Amino acid sequence: MATTNGFVLLTGTANLKLAKDIAKVLGKDADETVSVFADGEKRIVIPENLRKRDVFIIQPTCPPVDANIMELLLIIDAAKRSSASEVTAIIPYFGYSRQDRKDRPRVPISASLVARLIEFSGADRILTVDIHSEQEPGFVEIPWDNLYSSYSFLPQLKKYFGSNLIVASPDKGGVLKAAFYADLLDADGVAIVFKERDVMKKNESKALDMIGDVKGKDVLIVDDMIDTAGTICEAAKLIKGKGAKSVSAAAAHGLFSDPAIERINDSPLDKIFITDTVPLRKEVLESQKFIVISVANLLAEAINCIHNGDSISEKLIPKTHEERN
Repeated sequence: MATTNGFVLLTGTANLKLAKDIAKVLGKDADETVSVFADGEKRIVIPENLRKRDVFIIQPTCPPVDANIMELLLIIDAAKRSSASEVTAIIPYFGYSRQDRKDRPRVPISASLVARLIEFSGADRILTVDIHSEQEPGFVEIPWDNLYSSYSFLPQLKKYFGSNLIVASPDKGGVLKAAFYADLLDADGVAIVFKERDVMKKNESKALDMIGDVKGKDVLIVDDMIDTAGTICEAAKLIKGKGAKSVSAAAAHGLFSDPAIERINDSPLDKIFITDTVPLRKEVLESQKFIVISVANLLAEAINCIHNGDSISEKLIPKTHEERN
């Protein structure tokens, strides 16, 4: 049940612009809470009364990942010790989410550990956008709502693509996402790229072949994130080589670790649709190749839903044709 004291928005330093954009939509302020001691330790001070109030902490755990996770944990702890009614950790990008299973001997399940740290620090709820693996909410016992960037992407994608569209997955793990987008965009079909990845090496994969006819088609590759851009660029080269008329990509999280920008500039990708879940590099913001779509409205609506006790799935999760009928 929503409290009569309204709610409070708090933010760390991870993505101040997004926090302020969300606050603007909600007609509120996002309180900055972080300063630094002389020895580099983070100092958290919350500037207003939180007693019996719902608190929403906006803090993606993007690079520098460890520092941003620490800020999030400290802000949550401060809020709980200030008698907040309910604390929601809004984590648009969830760091360590790719390490979600034991894929080789003697490795941690990092996503599980980080999620449990957030729970242990006092969060009552977690909210993410396009989490890497659908099983991750099962790592904790508190509610975990996952939103989809498709809610923000679809209006723009419908304007950009016509009736000649094929939606592609850059690997077999993204087939359901590709099929979801294909349904919502009334695409002609789905293509799947098969890649080879060496689990002993980081950020290395090679596109081998694909299923689906893309000849003469406008192809949209959909993925949850672009990091070094190796996967997306290899997939784009393969698709273009199979005769596609154009190749574009849409991904929620734009990390663009080196040499991502160089790879993208050298690739056949025409456009890349990206959101602002993490702060974007200057080269991305200034490039004509990138179209940035904000998730501020999506997250603001989710905050209202949580505070008011409304259904997130009914209001903010796009429905396929089958689900609507």
